[in-house]
Amino acid sequence: MKKGVSFLVTVALMALASSLASASDPSPLQDTCVAIAEPENAVFVNGKFCKNPNLTKAEDFFYSGLDKPGNISNPVGSAVTTVNVAQIAGLNTLGISAVRIDYAPYGQNPPHTHPRATEILTVLEGTLLVGFVTSNPENRLFTKVLNKGDVFVFPIGLIHFQFNIGHTNAVAIAGLSSQNPGVITIANAVFGSDPAIDPDFLARAFQLEKNVVDYLQSRFWYANN
Repeated sequence: MKKGVSFLVTVALMALASSLASASDPSPLQDTCVAIAEPENAVFVNGKFCKNPNLTKAEDFFYSGLDKPGNISNPVGSAVTTVNVAQIAGLNTLGISAVRIDYAPYGQNPPHTHPRATEILTVLEGTLLVGFVTSNPENRLFTKVLNKGDVFVFPIGLIHFQFNIGHTNAVAIAGLSSQNPGVITIANAVFGSDPAIDPDFLARAFQLEKNVVDYLQSRFWYANN
């Protein structure tokens, strides 16, 4: 009897672990589910309303423009060109998207997270210093210098960054495991929120003088995406 109970408990725990481990975009239940703004004659699945499959066309799965560099003349010296379900409606329910990232010399993609996606980045041109930091309490930094053709993975939800350490422009392409990965740029979210977070709270949280927090909150926090 005890063995039977133990077996059932083990199965239950494995099932729970499996459900937690699959916390990403749900798998599609049909071949395609193209996003459509008008819900009439559509079926709601996950993410967006689905277009009638009989009306689906090749253009629903197509995007043109990743060959064009983004505008890197900005305070952070980088630009992210996003290709997610907003650009390719056919990505709906497929759990994947892509970005192109352009970097000026010494430009950076500031520390940020993707709450819904793991990212795999490939350097096409240039040399990048990349890294991510694990969760509390270790806060361990994993960092690597990448050259053309090198690949690096940023696990889902962890703070990560890229920095062009070369003297020339750099370009990278990344795939993300969500049709809508989301992005939270740490400095923008903390010091550029609307409305602003109480500066006394931030001063204590970051162990800074309040006038430093006031200065940071007065800054314009540029979003490169």
